[in-house]
Amino acid sequence: MKYMTSENNTVHAVRRVTYAGMAVNIAIAVLKGCVGVVFSSQALFADAVHSLSDLVTDFAVVFGVRYWSAPADEEHPYGHGKIEALVTLFIAIALVVVAYELGAHAIRSLASGESSVPGLPALFVALISVASKEWLFRWTRRVARKVASPALEANAWHHRSDAISSIPVAVAVVVAHVWPSLAWVDAVCAVLVALFILHVAWEIAYPALQELVDAEIGGKSAAVESLARNVAGVVEVHKIRVRRYGGAYVADLHVHVDARLSVAEGHRIGHDVSDALLASDLGIVDAVVHVEPAKPARTIALPS
Repeated sequence: MKYMTSENNTVHAVRRVTYAGMAVNIAIAVLKGCVGVVFSSQALFADAVHSLSDLVTDFAVVFGVRYWSAPADEEHPYGHGKIEALVTLFIAIALVVVAYELGAHAIRSLASGESSVPGLPALFVALISVASKEWLFRWTRRVARKVASPALEANAWHHRSDAISSIPVAVAVVVAHVWPSLAWVDAVCAVLVALFILHVAWEIAYPALQELVDAEIGGKSAAVESLARNVAGVVEVHKIRVRRYGGAYVADLHVHVDARLSVAEGHRIGHDVSDALLASDLGIVDAVVHVEPAKPARTIALPS
């Protein structure tokens, strides 16, 4: 019952902040799109498409959280945490698609020599976008870290990318008004926005890919070894493997104990190691500890 309550709280927190983000994204995308078209700002219109792409990832988070937060079952003994990595990877792929479309359109515009001076309202809309999306980024990231959700944090960085991508838009409007002959800067800034989005996509995708292939993440193995060595009765620690499942980790390790101990005593030490790992701040939710006899040269003195 306690687990179900925690799961429901996580789902509620993730959906609450994501629904708020969806509302902001719709408003900002419509505003940017309309002003970008009416006042001839190619960069602002490109940024509107970026804001619209946030809706796709918002939907992915809203629907995905119910699945990745579900408890382990017979078919998924390690839980459903990797679904969150898939959602995170989907967010990154969505960003790549958006970046490609924006960049290709801007490059075609530069090649054709088409350019126009954006209207000043485009500047104000860009500044509104920076402020609102930065606020949304901070709120979403705070919730993501509270519930340990990589997918929600990826979505937060998607909001941050939208905020930062609006800065070149504002610069383009100012430059085009001060130096009308440099109106082509608007298209150049659209390309910069696309490149920035690609960078954000990679920063989001890499950890998700590492999780999906069970790579070492965050130096957890070294921390697990250090903690296990400090447990009374442990002589040696080896074969440490730590896998990430969403916002949690699963550890698998071998510990050596004095060969003269009884099976029950060795088993107790193994439990002590497991309990220490689960009680630590490493985010480990399951630990499999294999107990082995230490070689004679490595044994410790038994208490008299």
